Amino acid sequence: MASFTRLHRLVIAVAVLASFVTFLDGTVVTVALPAISRELGGGISTQQWAVDSYLITLSALILLAGSVSDAYGRVLVMRIGLLAFGLASIAVAASPSPLVLIVARAAQGAAGALLVPSSLALITAVMRGEVQSRAIGVWTAFTTAAQLVGPLLGGLFVDFLSWRFVFLINVLPIGVTLALLTRLRLPETSRRATVDWTSGVLCALGLGGVVFALIEQPHLGAGSPAVLVTAIGGAALLVVFLFRQRRPRPLLPLSLFRVRNFAWGNVATLFVYAALSLNGFVVGVYLQQGAGLKATEAGLASLPVTILMILLSSRAGRWAGRLGPRLFMTVGPLVMAVGALLLLTVSEHFDYWWQVLPSMLVLGVGLSLTVAPLTSAILGSIDESRSGIASAVNNAVSRVAGLLVVAMLATIVGGSLDLDGFHDAARVTAALMAIGGVVSWIGIRRPAVSTTPIATPDPAPADRPDPGPASA
Repeated sequence: MASFTRLHRLVIAVAVLASFVTFLDGTVVTVALPAISRELGGGISTQQWAVDSYLITLSALILLAGSVSDAYGRVLVMRIGLLAFGLASIAVAASPSPLVLIVARAAQGAAGALLVPSSLALITAVMRGEVQSRAIGVWTAFTTAAQLVGPLLGGLFVDFLSWRFVFLINVLPIGVTLALLTRLRLPETSRRATVDWTSGVLCALGLGGVVFALIEQPHLGAGSPAVLVTAIGGAALLVVFLFRQRRPRPLLPLSLFRVRNFAWGNVATLFVYAALSLNGFVVGVYLQQGAGLKATEAGLASLPVTILMILLSSRAGRWAGRLGPRLFMTVGPLVMAVGALLLLTVSEHFDYWWQVLPSMLVLGVGLSLTVAPLTSAILGSIDESRSGIASAVNNAVSRVAGLLVVAMLATIVGGSLDLDGFHDAARVTAALMAIGGVVSWIGIRRPAVSTTPIATPDPAPADRPDPGPASA
């Protein structure tokens, strides 16, 4: 069994910490929304945009960020992203009004877009084969744990301190990551690459327009001029964006989708992550509003999933490296579909231990089997020189999936998240998971073993403290 070198461990630590802050901040805010609204005002509108402004900029800019990462170097882009994310987090915590908070949250999302593609690209730049699969498994365990433990941390801070401290959680991991980056030297030479900023703007505005229309349609109505203009305008900009990608050196190389595992893996990602987003949102809200749990208790409800992810994801990544990702990407979502259906046992006489815990355990096992092989299959199928944009595409797909399914929530639950709506959401979640498993079985193939060695950087900087900052 291949083992991690000191360099590998340093790269994994940097990648995990850099991604951890973005994944954590995407979920930790949820339980703080009522407290934010009470202090700053603005009602439901403030709550909605505190979440959506972050997700829109993160989703819309992540493709551009992946291209920038490939062009200017992963370490440099990561350092800029970390500093910007830290400053934006402080601005959110100090927000005196809803407008300042929403703008600062949007800035957080933009900075977060710089972190995820560059962090995964570090792993794919220096590792291949089973070692890469194991590394992605470790990355997956901790970044997924950040998403799952976020509501628990948020609940604790809201209940015992203040909602403002929720957004300062990231300051410590950001400082540690910046310190580790000073020890990491990779052979990142100038690629003389150009970044298609026009395509980046088209993608950001187009996706932002479509998402705005989906979010605001329930409030403004489908016939509202604001909804129609942004929906049609956003869709038109996305069409122009796709046509522009036929030019030389595009922002989104459409040739990536000629790679079988990349194309089918992203289709599977669309269904699996839509299901995960729907399940996380509905369970978190219903346990508080329907079952009457406190914010901290609702956060604790998902803790079994977090524990199983930490215990099993690295092993699943290693097994997928040996056996191929297809089996795990098929079985994992089907197991999660069973876990979602177990939520149908939730009744008006609520009992967490018999009605929710079994579902969380089954979901945790299925998620552990799925995520690392899925990520490895997609990124492992693309050449290292394009790993940044490949990671960006996959992350954009997962976030757009979440945005779309949450925007359709009113339709899914029948207008109200009561017990019947909760059951309807569980059925839709199970269906999406099952489709993801079927898509994986049809499309994913075991990748051929590469015989081309990867250039390995001098491990000396990882073996001893480096006197200066990493060059990018």
